[in-house]
Amino acid sequence: MEKGLPDTKPFAPFEWMLAGRYLRARRREGFISVISLFSFLGILLGVATLIVVMAVLNGFRGELLDKILGFQGHVSVYHADVSPIQDYQDLAARLAKVPGVTRAVPLVEGQAMASSLHNNTGALVRGISEADIQKLPSLNNKDLRTAFNKDLLPDETPSFKGFDASGGVAIGERMAWRHQLGLGSRITIISPDGPDTVIGNAPRIRDYPVVAIFKVGMSDYDENVIYMPLPEAQDYFVTDDGVNQIEVMVDDPDSVEQYTMPLMDAAGDGMALSTWKDRNSTFFNALAVERNVMFLVLTMIILVAALNIISGLIMLVKDKGRDIAILRTMGATRGTIQRVFFLTGAAIGTAGTLGGFVVGLLICLNTERIRQFISWVSGVDPFNPELYYLAQLPARMDSYQTVLIVLMSLALSFAATLYPSWRAAKLDPVEALRYE
Repeated sequence: MEKGLPDTKPFAPFEWMLAGRYLRARRREGFISVISLFSFLGILLGVATLIVVMAVLNGFRGELLDKILGFQGHVSVYHADVSPIQDYQDLAARLAKVPGVTRAVPLVEGQAMASSLHNNTGALVRGISEADIQKLPSLNNKDLRTAFNKDLLPDETPSFKGFDASGGVAIGERMAWRHQLGLGSRITIISPDGPDTVIGNAPRIRDYPVVAIFKVGMSDYDENVIYMPLPEAQDYFVTDDGVNQIEVMVDDPDSVEQYTMPLMDAAGDGMALSTWKDRNSTFFNALAVERNVMFLVLTMIILVAALNIISGLIMLVKDKGRDIAILRTMGATRGTIQRVFFLTGAAIGTAGTLGGFVVGLLICLNTERIRQFISWVSGVDPFNPELYYLAQLPARMDSYQTVLIVLMSLALSFAATLYPSWRAAKLDPVEALRYE
């Protein structure tokens, strides 16, 4: 114990008391208090903004990934010469036996134009069997409406049971809206690859009743995709009872590369495959770059707030020079002085970081309500599904990422206190008292 002072062991109550006193500035120290307040608010807003933005970017990527993988297969297997696969049932059975494969779905897929009395739009037509379409979670949800499930009980969910025998097609909600179609309406599908004539290829034109309207929640799919029973698609695209491709679903889509060689071995010669990462690499790479850049840019907010802590503490040290000199003459060590000012700055950084975490958490839990409120106040949807693909604003907080943000903020805040506290400890009490 130092003479004339209470217990001054490292981080003793005496040091905490002094740090707390310096945080509560008197009237003549009001400017220092304002700087401390802005430092606190800067760190709070920086941490909250970084948590919210990273959560939204994570949610955006996760939702897109869920929608894309719920709509497309993880791996597509097809003939290298793009000819129809005739023995697709045997091939699908072999692919389904590969370890890690959960499902193999034969498909007929082709581009066409969807026409109605009100509009003409491009469309991706996908022929699929009733048994397989019932296994697609992105389509079989509470928003599904069908013409062949009219007698459902209130607690029953619509399904595609009866799709093969319906003789019609399933279209997305936004396509139905664009063409002003409902269940029972008819839509015309036009393909340029029709029969050969003396003047060239004639377009293939057929009318189909709309027997189902689905909602994936991703505007690109809800507006441009038509599902057709597999036998009807084989006839329409003239695949001679074959299919264009077999879509394979696996246990771990993020590690889809580990399945490519076993799938190629099971598929045999003359076959080729592409993964969902190959088909969407540009899109998801752009999202990854955007996420990393946003993290670096928003970290600068926290860094600026930490620099405010430095300036505030330096001014506090200059203002408290006489106090420091008196404490030193009473027996306080340089370590004691350094820890007092370290605690003063660290308290600002810790309070701002914890406050930012709480604010960020509250915003992440209410992002959709906030979006709806902004849309209601401004009259403009800030998250237009036509631009952002998704129908609502997602936010997924990653625990590891959030902890990293909190620790980074605390580290920057603590680092900002080192120089001012070191400068306070180096203050010569004789020089400080000479001019008092």
